[in-house]
Amino acid sequence: MSERESMEYDVVVVGGGPAGLASAIRLKQLAAEKNHEISVCVLEKGSEIGAHILSGAVMDPIALTELIPDWKEKGAPLNVPVTQDKFLFLSDKGARSTPEWLLPACFHNKGNYIVRLGEVAKWLGEQAEALGVDIFPGFAAVEVLYDENGAVRGVATGDMGVARDGSHTDHYQPGMELLARYTLFAEGARGQLGRQLTERFKLDEGRNAQSYGIGIKEMWEVDPAQSRPGLVVHTAGWPLDSDTYGGSFLYHLDNNLVVVGLIVGLDYANPWLSPFEEFQRYKTHPAIRGTFEGGKRIAYGARAITAGGLLSLPKLVFPGGALIGCDAGFLNASRIKGSHAAIKSGKLAAEAAFDAIVADRRADELAAYPQAFESSWLHEELNKARNFKQWFKKGRSVGVVMTGIEQWLLKGKMPWTLRNNKPDHASLQPAAQCARIDYPKPDGKLTFDRLSSVFISNTNHEENQPIHLTLKNPDIPVEVNLATYGGPEARYCPAGVYEFVKDDHGADRLQINAQNCVHCKTCDIKDPKQNIVWVAPQGGEGPVYNGM
Repeated sequence: MSERESMEYDVVVVGGGPAGLASAIRLKQLAAEKNHEISVCVLEKGSEIGAHILSGAVMDPIALTELIPDWKEKGAPLNVPVTQDKFLFLSDKGARSTPEWLLPACFHNKGNYIVRLGEVAKWLGEQAEALGVDIFPGFAAVEVLYDENGAVRGVATGDMGVARDGSHTDHYQPGMELLARYTLFAEGARGQLGRQLTERFKLDEGRNAQSYGIGIKEMWEVDPAQSRPGLVVHTAGWPLDSDTYGGSFLYHLDNNLVVVGLIVGLDYANPWLSPFEEFQRYKTHPAIRGTFEGGKRIAYGARAITAGGLLSLPKLVFPGGALIGCDAGFLNASRIKGSHAAIKSGKLAAEAAFDAIVADRRADELAAYPQAFESSWLHEELNKARNFKQWFKKGRSVGVVMTGIEQWLLKGKMPWTLRNNKPDHASLQPAAQCARIDYPKPDGKLTFDRLSSVFISNTNHEENQPIHLTLKNPDIPVEVNLATYGGPEARYCPAGVYEFVKDDHGADRLQINAQNCVHCKTCDIKDPKQNIVWVAPQGGEGPVYNGM
């Protein structure tokens, strides 16, 4: 076995999204301000910074302004200020608009920007490199390294050039060990290593179960007559039933570009539901389809989001490291925003790590980070929305009414707190107890199938490598999932990774088309027996999103 080479840094950051890059930038800013040398590296599993970034996105610039006050002068790609908010309740044929004065504060976007978050991440990467941060794209961190006391001492990247059968090809290269005083984990929602750390250190003890959604998104080039730069449209209702949490977003960028998506809560009960098909159906609504008729779909992607909010946040620190951004779950589901929270959490963790390094500490708990969070505007913001997802678990009508009362009437100062200990995967009902859903065939103009969608996500995986969607027990997909739940993985996956086929003897088997995977992590979250474990493939593989 080849011995892994190692490199040492003061801080290693796992993940090159807004949280990870903000932490790296802040560390280098402080080093310059305090005249204290500090070494920082960022590992990014995508082929380049931004390749795996996918978000709505309307961005609140509050945290970016704190981090880089002159971001406008430095050319940050926040170019489309929000000019109008619309919120529609959809029935199957109609749409009811909510007057703007009736919308709770969480749905007001004045002062915010419609952005392509992948481009923002790329720009943040440039700022980090200019400050002296080492950025290594194409390297997936797959293993947490611990010292003799059980504290985190860094991470290891995956081996390259391993064949499907586990043998080494001519291109084999062993992974690298990246060692650090402190390691910050910023992998995004349901991070592979973040999940392991949460289990090892019991970081979620006493917290609400984390709640997730899947966001499916397309980018369109529309007829110039349909372009309304700065318009933000959100909807609730159709095509989802009243017991299924979710809603849509439709944001008008500049250059005749429109991004559209549907978020479906992964606590849905009916195993026949397909978030992908629900999204395709949504675009056919009379109030929506006109935007896209005569246009061209140019990009597609999907990503799980954390929606549990403040009450689902795990303990943020452990010996030798911390969770930041969506790896912890900082997204504010009531505002449908997470990038500002990611940047703020990265900045706070960096400040705690810097002070510890100046004091010549290592591998202990950065207690100053959660303390700073608890006294920050971010904590105040998340506290106001702490019950949001819990109300919607009681149905759309209850969720809408109680969100209105809490956010509009009480201004987020409510005396009650709701608890939820049921994880999303436990909500699926047996298929025989649920109504089948018949989805219309795609027309190839407004609605599409999975494979043509994956094609425009620029997803690529080397086929002769170990499958990165691993099964704890290979019998469960057929004996439990197919027999009891109708094979839900064939529907909840937005990329056609899972399909049930017949073998040579006519028996059912699960076929895993791992090369289609867009790294959304839905399977890892929704599998009813938690039998599917998503692990990172070889570094640099997966989707290459064009500024999504």
